[in-house]
Amino acid sequence: MDWIQATSIALIQGLTEFLPISSSAHLLFPSLLLGWPDQGLTFDVAVHLGSLLAVVIYLRRDLISMVLGLWQWQQEKSLNPQATLALMLIVATLPAVFFGLVLKDWIEVHARALWVVAATTLGFGLLLGWADWRSRRQYDLAAMSWRHTLAIGLAQALALVPGTSRSGITMTAALMLGYTREAAARFSFLMSIPVILAASSLMSLELVISPVTISWAPMLLAFGVSFASAWACIVLFMQIISRLGMWPFVIYRIVLGVGLCWLLLPTLS
Repeated sequence: MDWIQATSIALIQGLTEFLPISSSAHLLFPSLLLGWPDQGLTFDVAVHLGSLLAVVIYLRRDLISMVLGLWQWQQEKSLNPQATLALMLIVATLPAVFFGLVLKDWIEVHARALWVVAATTLGFGLLLGWADWRSRRQYDLAAMSWRHTLAIGLAQALALVPGTSRSGITMTAALMLGYTREAAARFSFLMSIPVILAASSLMSLELVISPVTISWAPMLLAFGVSFASAWACIVLFMQIISRLGMWPFVIYRIVLGVGLCWLLLPTLS
């Protein structure tokens, strides 16, 4: 992989990881349109760690508050709102972990076809638009309940299917439950931390036990590009949804889905 490929794919990963537009769909294009090779495990670890650092820094106040809340809970034996939110994030992560372990091999074989990505990109994009249009948008993050947490966590498990978009489906579920756009996005970003951390840890473990020689220069470049693009993406996204809602991303997903369907046409003839 040359420098241009490394920079481009890291940029795609960083820009699409937290937007409700599906990073998996976008990462298909370099190989489908340009014939670029798979980036490899080392590269995957680098871009995921870059995205993880970006969201951790952006949400640092929430994370520090939750850590202090957990510490206070242990000291005082009384559950507080910050500790409750931390526990809710754990609960919200469990469905994705469970179904990921159970269905991993099936998804790898049956769910990575282009027609699946096209269908999920279109279908869940339209669902996001419907949720944004119909949502009451009356709850903030402080109103998050255990029932809602589990519902959003189950929705997150659907993102195991490529093209669904982890951030897109969790924001859709939160909007359908009546949360504001900002609260839906913030909870989705918080939910991404344990998911990305778990995925990065597993990939890092595979990397440690594999005989692959690490090329540090492209790996550091990928990390830096992914971090910078993910950070900028999160900041701009929060500004956009407060002014325009989710519809710019819904329209984009429709266009992307149609484009993927167009790529499918030669295979149908």
